[in-house]
Amino acid sequence: MSTQKEIINLFGGTALIIKKISQELFHPPFPHRLILDQIYFIGVQSLPLVLITATSTGMVMALQFGLGLEKFGGKLYIPKIVSLSIVREMGPVFTCLILAARVGAGIASELGSMTVTQQIDAIRALGSSPIKKIVIPRVLACFIAIPLLVAIANVVGILGGLIVGVQELGLDAHFYLQKVFYTVVLADFFAGICKTPFFALTIALVSSYYGLSVRGGTQGVGEATTKAVVSSSILIVIGDYFLTKFFWIIEKWL
Repeated sequence: MSTQKEIINLFGGTALIIKKISQELFHPPFPHRLILDQIYFIGVQSLPLVLITATSTGMVMALQFGLGLEKFGGKLYIPKIVSLSIVREMGPVFTCLILAARVGAGIASELGSMTVTQQIDAIRALGSSPIKKIVIPRVLACFIAIPLLVAIANVVGILGGLIVGVQELGLDAHFYLQKVFYTVVLADFFAGICKTPFFALTIALVSSYYGLSVRGGTQGVGEATTKAVVSSSILIVIGDYFLTKFFWIIEKWL
């Protein structure tokens, strides 16, 4: 019963945050500076981790598919399989799961610390809105930075597969790139990239909810951070299935 109550509280609290954001988003002043600071934290500082993850993912996929398909003479299909898998699924999902751990934990712990030290109450006492000052910059920064990181991860992942394909599997680099450009079309790219705004909002909103609802001092901050990462990751994995099915239906109609 407690788990069901926690799930209801999560969706209800997130819905209330979305309502407050929609009410205050277009009211001046617009927090330009705060958004840029968060884009730097979420986007630029996460870039090395994303590059390492994407490169490793592409290399492992190329190696595993190469060793498996080589037994059946299907090594020439590696560029198609790796590039499609990365662009449509592995790139968006793996990148957002990594960011759910790094960015989600950062948002939840930062907001949680501000909550337990009564900084949120101080902002309200000064006549400002915590949603305007704290939540909106983080939500918009995630919405802007995460799709860009996923696009970079797609390119780097394919290049990682290229390195293994040439060095370990003996494929020609020109042949590999030719098959990638022939296989991956705009529909495949957009099917992956269009998932990322939903994942970004999931990370930002869920983490903000847990950060603002912290109770119990520093121990509560740790618990809220853990819940934010776990909940965001679960929602990303579940949401990926429904978004994949949704885009598949759209492509079928078109």
